[in-house]
Amino acid sequence: MRKKRLDPKVFKVPIDRIRNNYYSDIYFTRYVEVLKKDGKHPHVLYQFFPRKDCVVVGIDEALAILKFASGYYRDEEKAKEIFRETLMLDKAIQAASVDMKTDLVLEYTRKKWDLRMKLNDLWVDKWEDIQIKALYDGEEAEEWEPIMTIEGDPTYFGYLETILLGVIARATSTATAVKNVVQAANGKPVLYFSARFDHYWVQTTDGYAALRAGAFGVSTDANADYWGAESMGTMPHALIAAYEGSTENAALAFDRHMPGNVNRIILVDWDNDVIGTTFKVVKAFYEQQMKKPFTLGVTDPSPIIGEGKGKIWGVRFDTSGSLRDVSVVPRDESSLGVCPELVWRARQEFDKVGLKNLKIVVSGGFDADRIVLFEKLQVPVDVYAVGSKLLRHKVDITADIVEVNGKPCAKVGRSKRDLSRLEVVPKRYWEEV
Repeated sequence: MRKKRLDPKVFKVPIDRIRNNYYSDIYFTRYVEVLKKDGKHPHVLYQFFPRKDCVVVGIDEALAILKFASGYYRDEEKAKEIFRETLMLDKAIQAASVDMKTDLVLEYTRKKWDLRMKLNDLWVDKWEDIQIKALYDGEEAEEWEPIMTIEGDPTYFGYLETILLGVIARATSTATAVKNVVQAANGKPVLYFSARFDHYWVQTTDGYAALRAGAFGVSTDANADYWGAESMGTMPHALIAAYEGSTENAALAFDRHMPGNVNRIILVDWDNDVIGTTFKVVKAFYEQQMKKPFTLGVTDPSPIIGEGKGKIWGVRFDTSGSLRDVSVVPRDESSLGVCPELVWRARQEFDKVGLKNLKIVVSGGFDADRIVLFEKLQVPVDVYAVGSKLLRHKVDITADIVEVNGKPCAKVGRSKRDLSRLEVVPKRYWEEV
């Protein structure tokens, strides 16, 4: 079976805004404007490539944009006028929505849709007139290797360059960073917890890229949207604070009210004593569920360890990089945060009292290099949770015209390269299997 590309409707492309240059760099819109006014319609080959080795993601979103926005308005001035009215109505709808003025929302929405229909009537679709070849989301590419080409009249799609480069660059950067940590983790699950380090508008793209690159789970519904997965997570420090700093009380409350399909992963660094806090939580869970006393090292805790309601699946260590857990012998900076010694010591203490099946999840400043170190030292981590470090990895994507009217035409250093890995994108590519 052939690889499958996502349906373009999945991406919720803001079609009118893209067609009206809302997100395009002005120099790309002016370039297309000059060609149109000069009556010049060359047949060109655009070549897209990354500036470093990467995992390519964002191709499917770029295809959706090309599908919906390759073309032109037959009356551009009229289209601009109508589009300005839609923008004003968008603001009016937002204001009325916030004020819960339902009648106004409905009235403005009807007006907006009437205008959208008029805009669409002016649109001349040229999707059928361009040819695209591309890799698939999730494939790896080397620096300078072509990942997509567009062939046709640039007046149909040249103004989209900013948007196409942006969606591929963002998703590829995230996917490449995630792939690096997934590979470093040697098959151990990696949780993508980066949502709180960037604007919420990028969560969906980032989550899709992370899952494409092999992440085990993501933390928001928006992260999971394109993929159709479910968000995952542990309890936050804020919940512990709300229970007056009692991790065990917060954990019991979490267990009471979360559905059974949610694995209970308890955050245990609140008191900077992950081992002691874990033992307190285990005791509280056991006595709550088994209705009898628990004695550490004597009572078998296994009935409350595992998946589902009433059980602890794992504990998460998130010790600050400026602190040393009470169980760690002070040496130097290597003793701070979630260090190898902390995890080793915890695993040994857990196993001594019958907690061999309790998973250890680590978080707090993990990146590929740090995970490589942990794996090299065979630190007994079960799951890595990664966050802000993943958003610092950048892969730039560039596009150039490399042929005009069938002949080589590129700036120095940007000639046409080997395109043999690229596959032709059919016009109804999302139905291809």
